[in-house]
Amino acid sequence: MTRNEKRGLGADEGSAPTIQQTKNFSIMLNWAKFRIRKALGLEFNILERKVIEVENIRELRKLFDWDREALLDDPRLDDFDYPEDLNMRRLHDAEVIGTVMANVRPDRALEIGTAEGRTTALMAANSPDTEIYTINIPPEDLARGEGGELTTGALDINEIGAYYREQGCQNVHQILVNTSTWVPDIGSLGVTFIDGCHDAKFVYGDTVKALSISEPGSFILWHDFNFQLVKTYHWIYDVCLGVEELYRTKRLSGRIYHLRDSWVGLYRVSG
Repeated sequence: MTRNEKRGLGADEGSAPTIQQTKNFSIMLNWAKFRIRKALGLEFNILERKVIEVENIRELRKLFDWDREALLDDPRLDDFDYPEDLNMRRLHDAEVIGTVMANVRPDRALEIGTAEGRTTALMAANSPDTEIYTINIPPEDLARGEGGELTTGALDINEIGAYYREQGCQNVHQILVNTSTWVPDIGSLGVTFIDGCHDAKFVYGDTVKALSISEPGSFILWHDFNFQLVKTYHWIYDVCLGVEELYRTKRLSGRIYHLRDSWVGLYRVSG
């Protein structure tokens, strides 16, 4: 997700959100306390202690004792369209997602935010026996303004998932629903990739729903997660703020691993 693909963006590139821009965070349990934390620069005082930078994908595989390398065959992984793609960001994102799928090989996996379906295809190719459920908000819901502010540009119904269909992926189940009203009914999950609406409240809510059906030892990944860039890109700020609140409400407890130059955070569910 890049700044050119966002709807409803009010902040300039390189600026952190203002207090007013963050006031739509209904997940905050105490708005007054949040204002104080923000004024003191402490809105991420839990997350800053939880993120571990990983130098390269080999180190990530070492951490979890994984031996399989990811299959990375999307020709667009080396594309450069925006400054956000510097340092092979797309490739590093795919390395993390593909490596998790190739080594975990879960029975079921969930993706929130299908878009064209490129990440869906990546997940399917690296774990062909996994039943992959991918959710995208219906275009009509987005048109009515029901999908939040920081969302990828609206796609026509036929464009949603077009890439994974072109690739002939047979293990993918498409779900068209607004995750704010979705009730999980797909069984337990081994991997979840969250890349839907990037508003903090959606990141929080989508994660809570995923956690409710995640198996012990499973993995949750957030896109547009890079703690080092929270003051550079306001959608990354929102994602990290949603994750921070997950720690504050005791939904998360362990570490988040972040591959350097990627925009993916990786968390292993306890238990």
